[in-house]
Amino acid sequence: MENITHDYLLGKKIRLFQKKDAYKTSSDAVLLASSVDITKENAKILDVGAGVGGVSLCLAYRYKKADITGFEIQKDLADLANLNAKENGFDHVNYLCQDIASKKMPCPFCSFDVVVTNPPYAKDGTKSPNVSKALAHLQQNITLKQWIAFCIKMLKPKGKLYLINRAEALDDILSALSPQMGGVTVLPIYSKQNDKAKRIIITAQKDSKAPLKILPPLYLRDNNGYTKYTEDILRGRILSLNNTADKN
Repeated sequence: MENITHDYLLGKKIRLFQKKDAYKTSSDAVLLASSVDITKENAKILDVGAGVGGVSLCLAYRYKKADITGFEIQKDLADLANLNAKENGFDHVNYLCQDIASKKMPCPFCSFDVVVTNPPYAKDGTKSPNVSKALAHLQQNITLKQWIAFCIKMLKPKGKLYLINRAEALDDILSALSPQMGGVTVLPIYSKQNDKAKRIIITAQKDSKAPLKILPPLYLRDNNGYTKYTEDILRGRILSLNNTADKN
């Protein structure tokens, strides 16, 4: 296939087709997927802004009996995501070309046990001339607050949201989660010690009254490159949100 790269996730456990000139799946997708903890065997999972399936393919590898759906606004990326699911033998995953700002939804509200999402992370700045990258990077027809509100609507009562975004968006995210979501946990992610936090992983539960928790930071690198713990996560290890301080 022209203009398509052949890449891998989870230490080559997952084969990934991607467009050369589009936004590429990054370590953010693997980090987010590694933070998801599901006890319900046949859970219904929704990946909002799925791209070519980075997050949800990692989840499909771990949760063989889950029912996984992905929404992606760009049809060519949704088609690639379905191809990726087929190539990896994941018949429990389906990607739909869907604008979450649309009034017409293929799935009813309040129908998912888990929603995972990596929203467009910049609300301003220089827009890429590449349409695909611009859609992935910049909030355009929908705000971050509206994006999160949609995710919340799709969750069942007591359903859980898992989200990764830039650290600077924390205030906006917490505002968007209130008052419907509780039990919020915030994991700050640093490239290395003494740097500023670049990313945050946030989890929250619908209708929960539990207090917010700030977790110990996760440092991805040391002076020699990725830490062993980071390398293990990128190869499929589950990220323990309760013990991140012990894994750096």
